[in-house]
Amino acid sequence: MSSKPTVGYIGLGIMGKSMAHNILKAGFPLVVHNRGRGAVEELVAEGANEAFSPAEVASQVDVVFTNLPDSPDVELVALGSGGIIEGAREGLIFVDNSTIKPATARLIAEKLTAKGVLALDCPVSGGDIGAQKGTLAIMVGGPEEALEKVMPIFNVIGKTITHVGESGAGQIAKAANQVMVAAQMVAMGELMILAKKAGTDPEKVVAAIQGGAAQCWSLDVKPERLFAGNRQPGFKAFMQAKDLGIVMDTAREYGVPIPAAAVHTQLFDAMLQMGMAELDNSAVIGVLESLAGTGLLDE
Repeated sequence: MSSKPTVGYIGLGIMGKSMAHNILKAGFPLVVHNRGRGAVEELVAEGANEAFSPAEVASQVDVVFTNLPDSPDVELVALGSGGIIEGAREGLIFVDNSTIKPATARLIAEKLTAKGVLALDCPVSGGDIGAQKGTLAIMVGGPEEALEKVMPIFNVIGKTITHVGESGAGQIAKAANQVMVAAQMVAMGELMILAKKAGTDPEKVVAAIQGGAAQCWSLDVKPERLFAGNRQPGFKAFMQAKDLGIVMDTAREYGVPIPAAAVHTQLFDAMLQMGMAELDNSAVIGVLESLAGTGLLDE
């Protein structure tokens, strides 16, 4: 019998599938569930077991992870009919890697705690590359005792694990993260289109500024893909827009003016209206290309 805790993973999208794969590869017994069959079959072929509802996952594991699109999805999977709460036993640890509203994270934690379940809101950052390499930043809200128990699993999927505070604090940190990510993506697009329209080689401009004060993750990772004409995700634009909606809702809740983030939210919303919802968040440059009348790769 394995000495490692049995782990459940629900939500096997671009990020979740890679994270589940790394957990399995590290030797943790794994039970998976997902609406789509492809990722489930792939992980089962690697040695995972399949369950057919969130409750069934919860009943078989010591720690259950979720990685789902939005707040209502997590609430349904955690608390709804056939949800984790129905299969949970006392001592189960719930870890949510989704990006959701802080208020929803607190509600779920409250309901699960009443059932004897320890709940952590643990959104992640680092994109598909970080998920594949196991180098994600993990922002943790919830009880420290639960974090200590799942730290061996976190060390498999992440490089930087920070306990931010009580329930909901991880989601506040992720909202702050998405303010910066959106700003970087927009600024990167603006500087590239500025260079292009001013008659300068954008690739050389990026090379010139990457080692200076403008250095950031986005400039390190994204330009090579954009210059190659690759705007596939990565992190999908509609998810970035959803996250910025959470940012704006949270800012309103606490009375915080965030004028630049508001403009960035409009640009990502424009991506959706222009048919770019499934592209990478760096493809926000497409909105700027339209406004400037100049394409990054135009001759």
